[in-house]
Amino acid sequence: MAANGSTPAFGERASYGPNDVCYRHPGVHSFTLCQRCGRTICPQCQITSPVGVLCPECVKQTQSGAAQRSTRKVRVAGRRIAALDSPVTYGIMALCVLVFIVQSLSYYFGGSEVTRALWYAPLYSLPGDVGPGFEPWRMFTVMFTHSTGTLLHILFNMLALWMFGRNLEQMIGHMQFLVLYLFAGIGGSLGSMFWAYVDPSTLVTPTVGASGAIFGVLGATLVAYKAANVNITSLAVLIAINIGIGFLPGVGIAWQAHLGGMLVGALTMWLMLGVRGPRKKTQRILTLTSLGVILAALACSYLVVMPDISRWLS
Repeated sequence: MAANGSTPAFGERASYGPNDVCYRHPGVHSFTLCQRCGRTICPQCQITSPVGVLCPECVKQTQSGAAQRSTRKVRVAGRRIAALDSPVTYGIMALCVLVFIVQSLSYYFGGSEVTRALWYAPLYSLPGDVGPGFEPWRMFTVMFTHSTGTLLHILFNMLALWMFGRNLEQMIGHMQFLVLYLFAGIGGSLGSMFWAYVDPSTLVTPTVGASGAIFGVLGATLVAYKAANVNITSLAVLIAINIGIGFLPGVGIAWQAHLGGMLVGALTMWLMLGVRGPRKKTQRILTLTSLGVILAALACSYLVVMPDISRWLS
């Protein structure tokens, strides 16, 4: 206050009142107020912010709110990742790339053990006392393994899976797509396996790649589009061209795996369409389980009737 008791004019020195003390340091006078809570704060307690000077407690509350918002953002991001439109497709692609990297590292250090441990040849379906051993799990591992001789093999397969797998997964659901993909991949291995009855020399021909499963995705898409009365001419021509390429001499493509995967994929999709709907969940599970049992039985066909292995043994 000025000496005459009026409000201090410009240039006059103001006197501190009883309330002009810092709430955190009662012995320190100040005229500065926190812009958020209005309490008096001394220079030691003043924290400059975009909205003005704040006290330490208000800053903590503001930071707490920011932390809460950050936590909410993390939770939302997690939910978005969990709710990706095609998590199974992306997961398969990631697994194929990871396996390819491991294969490449193995070759870089002078070995091919990884590829040899994962590829499939019909001889691995022979009984253990005839071939190197009955190893049916290779029918699964082969669909995640690719040739390391060129990047084009895995690039084309991943591109095809990205183009067609995502749409089919969104159409039929995540779990059903995973089942269809695995069944189609087994179908591809079965195609190579059963061709050995026709040409026993292929018993020792190893195959790698997701092509059989991807052709199963194409065949399933064809069946689904046909059921939905969608024009399938372009897709049918695309599948026919790619199947035909496998018959060209010298290309080194396992058309048997392509054909087997496409047939099993189309059959799986046809069965799924027959038991679709929430009221047929039990029937759908039984149907797909039955198909899985049939595929497993077919994978053991060499244990019942073997192809002519005399040439292989010689």
